[in-house]
Amino acid sequence: MILSAAATVPPETTQQAVGYPSLFLLVLIGALVPVVPTGALVSSAAVVAFHQTAPLSLLMVFVVASVAAFLGDIALYWLGKRGMGSKNGSRWLQALRDRAPEDRLAQAQERLETHGVTVLVVSRLVPAGRIPVMLACLMARMPMRQFVRGDVPACLAWAVTYQLIGILGGSLFKEPWEGVVAAVALTLVVSAAPGVWRRVRKAV
Repeated sequence: MILSAAATVPPETTQQAVGYPSLFLLVLIGALVPVVPTGALVSSAAVVAFHQTAPLSLLMVFVVASVAAFLGDIALYWLGKRGMGSKNGSRWLQALRDRAPEDRLAQAQERLETHGVTVLVVSRLVPAGRIPVMLACLMARMPMRQFVRGDVPACLAWAVTYQLIGILGGSLFKEPWEGVVAAVALTLVVSAAPGVWRRVRKAV
């Protein structure tokens, strides 16, 4: 009886039941510990959703990814604020400082002074730009409410951008796995391009 009931469950329903919570957790962890390639995860999920017949699959990927990214950012900023208010700092604050080179931090501080919270949107779209801007916000003692106001559109724009990369990859190939490979490759190229460009400029 159980086997027959399981056989009637569409494969896509099973994928969604496992995939959406997994995507949420991985993006959340990636926001807290910036070593997980969250952009590639969202693009890959978008490819799979693009090839599914279930309605609202792409919308679900967008909602899950943006909410997880937002919650991860807020949690990390809150932990950073606790570190700023502590005499001994915190390991989270130290991790932010370790990932924010002095030149990138100086640029982030300058842009924050010029553009305010709107710089958070750009920081989410530029590879390795989120942490220096977040640290600049912490050093400027930006209130949590103000940070939230800038981070909401930042996470929405980030989710849309990487989902579009996934849709592009999915539309080019018939097999989902081919689209996933293409989306991940494109995401890695986009992520690596700014670093390569900076090294080329320094070499010149």
